[in-house]
Amino acid sequence: MAASSAAKAKGKARPDMATILGLTIGIGGIITGLLLEGGKVQDVAQITAGLIVMGGTLGAVLVTNSFSVVIRATKQAGCLFVDRIEPVTEAIEELIDYATIARRQGIVALEQNANSIADPFLKKALNLAIDGVDMDQIRGMMELEITVMEQNLEAEAKVFESAGGYSPTIGIIGAVLGLIQVMKNLANIDEVGRGIAVAFVATVYGVACANLLFLPAAGKLRARLRRSVRLRELMLEGVLSISEGMNQKLIRTKLEAFARDEPKAGRAHQSEDKVSGKAVEVGG
Repeated sequence: MAASSAAKAKGKARPDMATILGLTIGIGGIITGLLLEGGKVQDVAQITAGLIVMGGTLGAVLVTNSFSVVIRATKQAGCLFVDRIEPVTEAIEELIDYATIARRQGIVALEQNANSIADPFLKKALNLAIDGVDMDQIRGMMELEITVMEQNLEAEAKVFESAGGYSPTIGIIGAVLGLIQVMKNLANIDEVGRGIAVAFVATVYGVACANLLFLPAAGKLRARLRRSVRLRELMLEGVLSISEGMNQKLIRTKLEAFARDEPKAGRAHQSEDKVSGKAVEVGG
């Protein structure tokens, strides 16, 4: 029995419309409000303010986090616009397929299937079960992998969170630097008003970057982390249930708790385990 598409290591990729729409609506709303107030886009288009905010924030982030973690987080920035679908319902169907084979032919019969699994977590867990490793040891080793993965992804999310904390303050620094330049030209009152307006652009950049980009990015990464952890917990419970020799129907009932918040797959399925030796049908 071939492994289903749920075994793909990274799932199917699609544009993350929530991120795209969120940034479009957020930035668009701010710019529209500016225009309605009689302002111009040029009023907030200041290269020097951008350099101060982004450069200062990056420096503070590098001081706070290790270089390797910052590099990993930077790579994640592009992934915020792409979502990797890891459907829980398909993973359940895949595990039920494996449970059916194990019940009819023995768990050793899954060796060929395990070697073709693309997801390294499921592949390792299933191979440990096939090798006859004790269930407590399997749980301990795989939960350790989940914990390490969780710590790594949490560290990447904290990079964006720290950037969101620093950027407003860096923006204030930029505003103060601008005001220092304004104070040098107090003799020319016409230039004072324009200079003050330009000085506060850095504050706008700092607050906007924190609340439209950095902090939301940290939240998005944490949401994806929770989804990945839940999928791996499902895989672990499924493999342990197979190793225990649990009935397919009981395994399905157990694993469906992980899919309560998932959209309906719209896929009919039947699972029959007949002693008479008839083939088991899964899927539609």
